Amino acid sequence: MDEIKLNGNNDKIPRASTDVETGTTTKGKSTSNESRSVRVWFRRLFVMVTVLAIIGGFGAVLWYFFGWQFLVQLAIVALVAYLAVGHWKWFYVAAVTAPRDLRALYKYIRLLIEVKSLHRKNVPLYKMFLENIKKHPHKPAIIFEGQEMTFIQIEEYSNKIANIFKSHGYKKGDRVALFLENRPEYVCIWLGLSKLGVIVPLINTNLRQNSLTHSIGVAKSQAVIFGAELADAVIEILPKIESKVALYQINCNNNANSQDERFQNLDSLLKDASIKLPEVPEKLGHHDHLVYIYTSGTTGLPKAAVISTSRYFFIVGAMHWLCGFKSTDRFYCPLPLYHTAGGCMSMGQMLCYGSSIVIRKKFSASSYFSECRKYNCTTAQYIGEMCRYILAVPPKPTDKEHNIRMIFGNGLRPQIWKEFVDRFNIKSVKEFYGATEGNANIVNTDNTVGSIGFISRIIPQIYPISIIKVDEQGEPLRDARGLCRTCEPNEPGVFIGKIVPNNPSRAFLGYVDTEASKKKIVRNVFSQGDSAFISGDILIADEFGNLFFKDRTGDTFRWKGENVSTSEIEGVLSNIVDYKDVVVYGVEIRNMEGRAGMAALYDPQREVSLDKLYKGLCEALPVYARPIFIRILTKLDLTGTYKMKKNDLQNQGFDPSRTSDSIYYLTAKGQYEPVTQEIYEKINSGEIRI
Repeated sequence: MDEIKLNGNNDKIPRASTDVETGTTTKGKSTSNESRSVRVWFRRLFVMVTVLAIIGGFGAVLWYFFGWQFLVQLAIVALVAYLAVGHWKWFYVAAVTAPRDLRALYKYIRLLIEVKSLHRKNVPLYKMFLENIKKHPHKPAIIFEGQEMTFIQIEEYSNKIANIFKSHGYKKGDRVALFLENRPEYVCIWLGLSKLGVIVPLINTNLRQNSLTHSIGVAKSQAVIFGAELADAVIEILPKIESKVALYQINCNNNANSQDERFQNLDSLLKDASIKLPEVPEKLGHHDHLVYIYTSGTTGLPKAAVISTSRYFFIVGAMHWLCGFKSTDRFYCPLPLYHTAGGCMSMGQMLCYGSSIVIRKKFSASSYFSECRKYNCTTAQYIGEMCRYILAVPPKPTDKEHNIRMIFGNGLRPQIWKEFVDRFNIKSVKEFYGATEGNANIVNTDNTVGSIGFISRIIPQIYPISIIKVDEQGEPLRDARGLCRTCEPNEPGVFIGKIVPNNPSRAFLGYVDTEASKKKIVRNVFSQGDSAFISGDILIADEFGNLFFKDRTGDTFRWKGENVSTSEIEGVLSNIVDYKDVVVYGVEIRNMEGRAGMAALYDPQREVSLDKLYKGLCEALPVYARPIFIRILTKLDLTGTYKMKKNDLQNQGFDPSRTSDSIYYLTAKGQYEPVTQEIYEKINSGEIRI
C-alpha cells in the first residue's frame, strides 16, 4: 500500500495577519495584486511576441537564401535535439491529455459565459426558475413516493410561502431555518422564502439537543419551520430557543398528537395564502445570500457555510456542463436535501435547467436500482458509502435492467469502482470533489477509474488549483521567500484553490462564523499578498494531472515511524468484511510514540471471523498499517452523508470501561484477543508490548 509521506524541511513562516472578511484580502491589497498580475502578463506577452518576431524574421531569411526544405530540416533537427536533452516528456503528456483538456475547456468556457450573463443581469434564483415554468409549466418537476409535483405547482406553493412570511414581517436579510425531512415542499419553502430575500439555514434532520440548538443559533435564525415528524426534537430544546425564534410546524393535519399551542400551524396558513408572486420593496440580486448549508459534523459542531445565489448556480452549472447533464434527464436523488449534493447539485438541475428529479425520504440500498428502473431515471446520484451498501445487496438478475446512462457523486472508493460499474453496467461515472464552503471543486470528466478530477498539465493557469507541500500537522511548507511549495507528480500534498474576490467560481464566502472562516485560508501562496482556500485534504496528481484522494490531513496518523492513511485502510477492511461499515483512526498508548491503529467495525450479529480478518489484513497491508485494536460496534451512528462519526470513537480509545462494545487487541502470536480492564492497564504500563 502507498503510505503518505509528507517530507520536507519544516521552514514554514507564520501566516500573514491581515484582516479576513469572508476569505478575501482588503480591497487595496486585492487591487494591488490584480494590477501587478496584469503588468506581469503584459511583460510576458511582450517577451513572447518579441521572441516570435525574432524567430519569424530569422526563419524568413533562411527560407529566402536556402529554401523551405532546409528550413524544415533545421526545424526537425532542433526538435530532435530538444527532445534528446530530456524535454520529450511534456510532448508525450500533452498528446495524451490534450483531448481531455480541450473538451473540459470548451465546457468550462460555456459555463463561464452563462455565469457572466447571469452576473451582468443580476438574476435571482427564482427568476431562473420562472424561465423553466414558461417552457413547460405542467412537466413533472419532483417525483416523490409515486406522486408528481409540476413546475407550476412548485411556483404556486412557493408563492404562498412568500406571501405568508411577508405578512408576518419577514424581509430581505432575515433568517428562517428549515428543519424538515425530504419531501417536495422542502424546496418550495426555501424557494418561496428566497423570493423575499430571506436566507434559509438548512438544518440536518439528524441533529438533536445541543447540536440542534447550536445550528439554529449560529445562523442567528429568527424563525424555524419544522415538520411534525421532528416536533419532539424541537420540544426538547424549546426552553433554549422559545424566547428567541418563532416556530412554524408543517404537516400538522396528518399528526394531530404533535400539535402544540406554541407552534404556528403552517398548513392552516397555506390554505388562505395567495398563489401570486408578492411584491417586495428590496431589490433581489444574483449575489444575495440564499441558504446556509452545514458541514456534516463528523468532528465537532456543524459549521454553517454561506451559499449565495451566484455560488449556488456556479455549483449547479459546473455539474451540468462538466458532467454532460441534459434538461431532459430524470435524476434519481435519495440524498438529504439539506446538503449540497442533494439540495444543490441535483435539485439545482430542476430549478435552473428544467430537469425532473426523483427524491425519497431516505436512501435504501436494496431499492436504488429498482426505483431507477421504476421511475425511468437516466442519471443517478451517490455519495459517501452508498455504493458500498448497494454492492453489498445480493445480486439479482435485474441488476443491469435500467436506463441509467451515468452516475455522479463523490466517495466511490477505488477498491470497489470497477466491480460496481461492471455489476450494474454503468457506462459513465462522474466522480467529483469539493467542499460546500470551498472554491476548488473538480470533476472526473473522462471516466478515469479512481480519479476525482484533474489538473491540466498543458494549461494549468486556466483553473487555478494546486497541491502544496505540508508538514504532518497540515501546515504549508514554505520556501526561502516565504511562499508555498507545490508538489511534484505522484507526491502527496494538500489541495488548494486560489481566491479571486468578486468571481463566483473563485471567491470564498466561508462560514457564518468568521473565526472558522479564517482557519480555511492560507496566505502568501504563490506571491506575497495572495490567498487560497485550503481544503485539508491530501491529494495526489499523477503525471497526466489526474487527481486521486488520499486522506484528510487529520486522518493520517504516524505509527512505527510510518504515516498511515485511514481511508486506504478502511477501503481494504471493508472489502475483507463484505462491505460492512468500518472506520479507522489512531489511538494513544501511554508512553508510546505515535498512535496505534484502531478499527471500529459494525457487526451486531458477529458474522466476522477475527482470524479471517487478520489473514486478509496480512495479505493486503504492511505490518505497521494493520490495526492493533478492533472494536465491534453493536449500533451505528452516521452523519447525513453516511459517514461514521469518528471523533467520539477516537476519544474513547481502547478503554473497555468506556463502552459496552467488545474490543480486541493484536497479540504477538498474530491473534485478536479481548481487551479486559486488566489487559488495558498492562498495555498502558508497557507490560504487554504492542
